[in-house]
Amino acid sequence: MQDSPAHREISQPGRIHYGYVVLVLIISAVFVSLGLGRFGYTSVLPAMQDSMKLTNVQTGALQSWNLVGYLSTVVFAGMLASRFGPRVVITVSLLVAGAGMFITGLVPTYGGAQIGRFLAGVGGAGGNVPAMGLVSAWFGIKRRGLAAGTAVAGSSVGLMFTGPLVPWLIEVGGADRGWRLCWYVLGTMAFAVAILCAFLLRNRAEEMGLKPIGESNNNSPNAGVRQTQSPGGFREVWRSRVLWHLATIYFAFGFSYIIYATFFVRYLVKEMNFGASDAGTVWFLIGVVSGVSGFFWGAISDRWGRRAGLVSVFALQSCSFLVLGVWHDTPAVWISAALFALTAWSIPALMAALSGDVFGPKLAPSALGLITIVFGAGQAIGPWLAGRVADATKSFAPAFVLAGAIALVWGAGGSLLVRPKTGMSSHPG
Repeated sequence: MQDSPAHREISQPGRIHYGYVVLVLIISAVFVSLGLGRFGYTSVLPAMQDSMKLTNVQTGALQSWNLVGYLSTVVFAGMLASRFGPRVVITVSLLVAGAGMFITGLVPTYGGAQIGRFLAGVGGAGGNVPAMGLVSAWFGIKRRGLAAGTAVAGSSVGLMFTGPLVPWLIEVGGADRGWRLCWYVLGTMAFAVAILCAFLLRNRAEEMGLKPIGESNNNSPNAGVRQTQSPGGFREVWRSRVLWHLATIYFAFGFSYIIYATFFVRYLVKEMNFGASDAGTVWFLIGVVSGVSGFFWGAISDRWGRRAGLVSVFALQSCSFLVLGVWHDTPAVWISAALFALTAWSIPALMAALSGDVFGPKLAPSALGLITIVFGAGQAIGPWLAGRVADATKSFAPAFVLAGAIALVWGAGGSLLVRPKTGMSSHPG
């Protein structure tokens, strides 16, 4: 029997599989959701703090408001994407994220900035989670880790944009107005990507008469994770033991990395005597190098297994955070930055790949949404607690040490306990 058109992969000479177009759009959605909406704050923070006379606790709280918005939306984003399709959810969410960025710069009060950061987080969740879930719909299991690793490079593109762009915009606009101009420019970028997704994004390969890239009839998870053959729906996802194990590990990543990513530039400017442009250059270089981090570790996980990838990444990130917190000298900045850049976005890539491995393409967005709730809780707590520690100790160095300890003990240690051959059937009763 011949394959139906819905399962026939087009392979005409010179024709690019549409999955690669979708991958570019996924990267763009991540670029807005995280690279601009979340990490743009890192570059804008020093000027914003000086202009608004914010305490360290308030600067941490603003990032936490962004992450609370993300956390409050993330599970619904996955469910809505499974029900209505990722394209609609991603498009609307990126518009909300752009609006949040505009409000952050437009409303001249701390309360207004809180609302703007919250909305940017809401839009970020709705843009990022369904976008990463699309990887499972467009890439077969043998290419999924690599594709997910490529997709998270959108965060790196954000660092590469904001690293040099933000200092220039602040110089153009002046100390008191430049940081507001930054948010207007970032919000405009978000609107542009939303329009592209509305017109070009597609929910599944089958919609265009294609097979997912790299799919074959006898694919099996290379990492040893057993994919569920007969998904039982959202309730089965919720009851999966492996899902909640992954969620707790994801919490450790959210808590630790967000402390580093939020306060890195501020630490360099305020405590390491870097100029704003020099700190922006380091942030830019992290973005350049980190662009291959998810790609590299996704490929490693395809070859050697997701567990090996998780343990390795957490161990290296722990070293990055601890070096910056313990060694107060310029070489420590470069060593720490290099280690972080090499691993920066690999954990989200591995979690997206694992969600597809265990739960299949249809339920992957819901599974990723659920584990991201716990991840988001870690992100929301991290900056707030780091601000408290910094105000108490007059430095962010102890907060970086805390982040390193959590990454090592909770992240790497918890990853060692991942049981590779566990699927959705692993639930009580």
